[in-house]
Amino acid sequence: MSTYVKTTQDGRKVEVIDGWLCLAGVRETDTLVPLIEHPNRQAISKAVPGATHMGGRIPLRHDEAAIAQGAMDVAKRDFANDPVAIAERFRKVVWAKAQFEGVE
Repeated sequence: MSTYVKTTQDGRKVEVIDGWLCLAGVRETDTLVPLIEHPNRQAISKAVPGATHMGGRIPLRHDEAAIAQGAMDVAKRDFANDPVAIAERFRKVVWAKAQFEGVE
């Protein structure tokens, strides 16, 4: 399932696909950073006036960030309730613990 967020100036679509913000169908990030917390906020503000969030290298206005965050939250909620996803998370945690304890 994909949710349209915006189209860039060069014509590429920004969408949320399976909980990831994607640029032209390629995964960019799974989290949004408020511009106020971004380390390069001054340069971004000059280059893209009106941007309030960054999604990887994609600047987003407030309305676009709300659409993207809402779609990512829905995907995470769906993933959190899926029995296969729960089993996969447990498998990864058990494997990480085993590696930490020295199992190769």
